[in-house]
Amino acid sequence: MKRVACLYRVSTKKQVDIVKDDIPMQRIACRDFAERQGWTVIIEKEEKGISGYKVSAAKRDAIQELKDSALKGEFDVLLVFMFDRLGRIENETPFILEWFTEHGIEVWSVNEGQQKIETHSDKLMNYIRFWQASGESEKTSISVKTRHQQMTAEGTYTGGPVPFGYKLKDCGRKNKKGRPAYDLVVVPELVPTVQKLFSRVVDEGYDSHQLAEWLNKQGYKTSKDKDFQSNTILRMLRNEIYRGYFVRGGVRSPRMENLQIISDQVF
Repeated sequence: MKRVACLYRVSTKKQVDIVKDDIPMQRIACRDFAERQGWTVIIEKEEKGISGYKVSAAKRDAIQELKDSALKGEFDVLLVFMFDRLGRIENETPFILEWFTEHGIEVWSVNEGQQKIETHSDKLMNYIRFWQASGESEKTSISVKTRHQQMTAEGTYTGGPVPFGYKLKDCGRKNKKGRPAYDLVVVPELVPTVQKLFSRVVDEGYDSHQLAEWLNKQGYKTSKDKDFQSNTILRMLRNEIYRGYFVRGGVRSPRMENLQIISDQVF
C-alpha cells in the first residue's frame, strides 16, 4: 500500500477564514482520491495565505519539510488537489516536481492525474503547464489591480485598513456576488480628535511617537483594536482620505467632501 503526503494551499490571506478557506475541500478531495486508489494518507501539510506565484519554494516551509520527508523515505506519493498548489513560478515549480520524481516520489493531482518526467516531451509539457499557470496568475493580478484603480477613480472604497476617524457602513451597495459592499463613512464623534492630531503637528510640532502616546493615553484603538504606534500615525498623516481623496496605484479619486476631515492647508 502506497504512503501518501498531501499538500494543501490557499493563495492569499483573504482566503484564510471559515467561509472562504478551501483547504477543507482540498483535504476531502485528496483523501477520497487516495482511498479510491487504495493508498494511505500519512502526511498532510497546509499553507495558508502563501502565494505560489510570488513566494519561492525555498521560503515555503511545507515544501522543504516534504523534501526532508522524501529523503527519509517516509512517503511514496505526493498528492495535491491541482498541480498549481505546488506553485506557479514557471522557472522554479517544474523543477520542484522533477526533484520529487527523481527521488522516487510519484506526483499526482486529484484533477490532472499523475505527472511523469520520463521523456523530454514529459519535461516540456511539465514546463508548459506551470508557464501557463504563472501566466494566469499574472493576468489575474493585473485584472484585479486595474479594477481597483478603476474603482478608486470612481470614488469607491476598495478595501484595506480602516483609517482612524472612519468606519465601514452598509449603504446598500452590492458587489459582483450580490453581497454587501461596505462604504467608508466618517465617525462624527472622532472628527475633533483627528483634527486635533493634525493641528498638534502643525501648531505644536508633535512627532509621531508623541501623537501615538497621546491617542493611547485617551484609550483610543486602531481599527484592528490595537494601540497606536509611530508608523500608524505616519500613515495617517500621509493618507489623503483625510482630504477627501481615495488614492491607489497612482490613481486619485475626485474629492469626496463627505469624507474630508482635514483642510488642504493643514494637510
